[in-house]
Amino acid sequence: MINFNGTLLASETNLLVNNRAFLFGDGVFETLKCVDNKILFLEDHYFRLMASMRIVRMEIPMDFTMEYFEAQLLNVAKANNCNDVARIRITVYRNNGGYYLPNDNSISFLISASLLNNPLYEMRNQHYEVDLYKDFYVSKQLLSTIKTTNKILNITASIFAKENGLDNCLLLNDEKNVAEAVHGNIFMRIGNVLITPPVADGCLNGVMRKQILKLAKKIEQIEVVERSISPFELQKADELFITSVIQGIQPITKYRKKEFSTQLSEELIQKLNVLVRLG
Repeated sequence: MINFNGTLLASETNLLVNNRAFLFGDGVFETLKCVDNKILFLEDHYFRLMASMRIVRMEIPMDFTMEYFEAQLLNVAKANNCNDVARIRITVYRNNGGYYLPNDNSISFLISASLLNNPLYEMRNQHYEVDLYKDFYVSKQLLSTIKTTNKILNITASIFAKENGLDNCLLLNDEKNVAEAVHGNIFMRIGNVLITPPVADGCLNGVMRKQILKLAKKIEQIEVVERSISPFELQKADELFITSVIQGIQPITKYRKKEFSTQLSEELIQKLNVLVRLG
């Protein structure tokens, strides 16, 4: 089942004809995690979605409140029998009509949900290797910081990773600094300093990135810094990890010839799961 403008429909229903998200990438989206019939970090997701819609000049309906947003998400999770633990995606797109210039800025939305295995975030200590992706670059601009339905850079980088036996790739911005990973934000620890690129460098303004920054700042021996990361620094790092709402924290164990520890990742996973248990 899927949710189309508040109505449950069979997932086979064809909504692609004249759909601007499909035709032009004229859409924004959020991917959320539901645990025990509650949306994790609901407020952060809602306000990021509202900000994204404003940035691309979509018209936000008056009734699109956070309460309405939450109810629609949980309705789909329940309909798919996965409200105990689910991955939920909401895509908001401009309504049909026009070409590059839309007929108007009104919107529709589509919600889908699928079952996840574990309500808590798991520490993944298995081999996880990354390298740089240099074919295309993330632009240092506001559009790069939101989730739009145009993710062709991430798609081509994912294919590159698979073709080269990698688990993920690190994306560079147009100043050749590390912006993010294909599937999340990047953090680097050198000694007792935890570093992540600022949003101004073109990285996604990630919901999990925000949680990790908050948690890390409460660890006395860790200094948290938001600054640009040069690719040359990666092999000097003691630890690298990727963050996302669905996976939580994914430690990177190898970049080229350098292998990394997972010490801080493990501590942050424990603190993150405390937040999940508290709801």
